[in-house]
Amino acid sequence: MMASMHDDPPILVCADLQTEYITEGRSHVITDAEAITSRCLELMTVWRDNLWPVMHLKRIAQAAWFNPASKLTDWIAELKPRPGELAFEHPLPSAYSSTRFAEYMSNMKNIRCVLLGFSLDETILSTVVDGFHRSHRYQVVSDAVACRRPGVGDPVSYKLAVARVIGNYAGIQGSADLIGASGRIAV
Repeated sequence: MMASMHDDPPILVCADLQTEYITEGRSHVITDAEAITSRCLELMTVWRDNLWPVMHLKRIAQAAWFNPASKLTDWIAELKPRPGELAFEHPLPSAYSSTRFAEYMSNMKNIRCVLLGFSLDETILSTVVDGFHRSHRYQVVSDAVACRRPGVGDPVSYKLAVARVIGNYAGIQGSADLIGASGRIAV
């Protein structure tokens, strides 16, 4: 459905765009990180150029594999929040594990969110499911999300399987379908 010019634009939610996911040798490294970060930057630029709201999620897990004091939890330089953009730190996979995020979202009415970033199989999946149960509407940008390498099997098949599960709780759209030639948003 195309958004009307009278509708508020959806909030762009950027999930876990942290150096942990692009550092070679790390267990959570994203294999197609360059393509995904490029697409994320393109979409962030569209939102910023139109002065639409942008929100950032940052994983600060206490798990053994994730050291919050490490520089690996820092934002990827070109994708970090700008002044005026909201940023929420979440300790568990779901962004709703951040009290601030959960309160912010519960105070928003008729909100639409477009979700991109890393950790498709953790943060994005769990946030979408939590949001679904709170009647929050999410749209996941299929070519601007990625997940870590699976322990076994083909990474492409793994991503498709996770996306199919997410499709039960949120819309899934490619960036070309999301932003048409007219610059209007289709969500």
